Amino acid sequence: MPLRLPIATLLCRAAILAAVLHASQASAQPNSTPSPPASRPPGAEDAVPGPKPAAVPAGAVSGMGDINLYPKRIVIDDHDRVGSIGLYNRANAAGDYDLTLTELVMDEDGRLTDVASVTDPAAKARLHSAKDFLRWSPHRVTLPPNEAQMVRIIAHAPPDLPPGEYRAHFNAVAVPPIDQGLSIQQAAGDTRAAGIGVRIVPRFGISIPVVVRIGETTLTVGLTNPTVTGTGTARTIGVTVTRQGTRSAFGDITVTAAGVKAPVAQVRGVGVYTEIDRRIVRLSIDPKAPPEATAPGAHLTITYTDDDAAPGKVLARADFTVP
Repeated sequence: MPLRLPIATLLCRAAILAAVLHASQASAQPNSTPSPPASRPPGAEDAVPGPKPAAVPAGAVSGMGDINLYPKRIVIDDHDRVGSIGLYNRANAAGDYDLTLTELVMDEDGRLTDVASVTDPAAKARLHSAKDFLRWSPHRVTLPPNEAQMVRIIAHAPPDLPPGEYRAHFNAVAVPPIDQGLSIQQAAGDTRAAGIGVRIVPRFGISIPVVVRIGETTLTVGLTNPTVTGTGTARTIGVTVTRQGTRSAFGDITVTAAGVKAPVAQVRGVGVYTEIDRRIVRLSIDPKAPPEATAPGAHLTITYTDDDAAPGKVLARADFTVP
């Protein structure tokens, strides 16, 4: 026992001296290259963050809040039952987002309404929902500012599901920060409290359609009832898009005038879902278009071009003369 103390003391002093010498050498060489980190066991590597997007990703859809979704729609078919949805937080602060699926019904004016608010039983019956057999992960994400994350969505369609098109809408809704509210003393009437009130925190969100196609689908599209209405800079071109078959239509509508190079009106991403047979579309006339291009007697051509199953294919075309 008496021999252990001097040895321990000597070892301790040697360790302290070595540490001091090491610190002195490090401070004397500020530009020296640091030693590589010690090797780590498999599976213990740090996660490497992906590159931050320099801007909002191409094809992203934006809403009233600070979240973007991309692409603008997801189509899943028999060849690939898996889709990916990107979320991008364009705000300067981190955000929490709930990810859900909902059922929306389109009317003839193109408005989308939650199925729970639809009073027409026939409209509800025509909606072929994919909500029950879609799975996605994660269900909630926290995104740092200017960061993106991918969400995986999979269709587990029942084997006896009839051929056709089914749809749900993927929602990303901002979760408001936790509010501590009033203390018990304040709520009980403490004179130091500024008062009791109601604070309303909006929950901004955005949604995109998730379309699932089972088996072979069909589609026939037409353009009818072209009109030109309004005066001055408020003039619009109206057209009714008709749809038949088991698949929805999705594409761009362009209006051209004889002798004019640029389109006089255009709208992108016009969808006609399977619960409706027609949709009324109104296009604002480009204020830069020559007035004579849409004046009475002018010849116009309306073209509906596919941006879905066969991008670039003309789904329908109609020529008419402005009355």
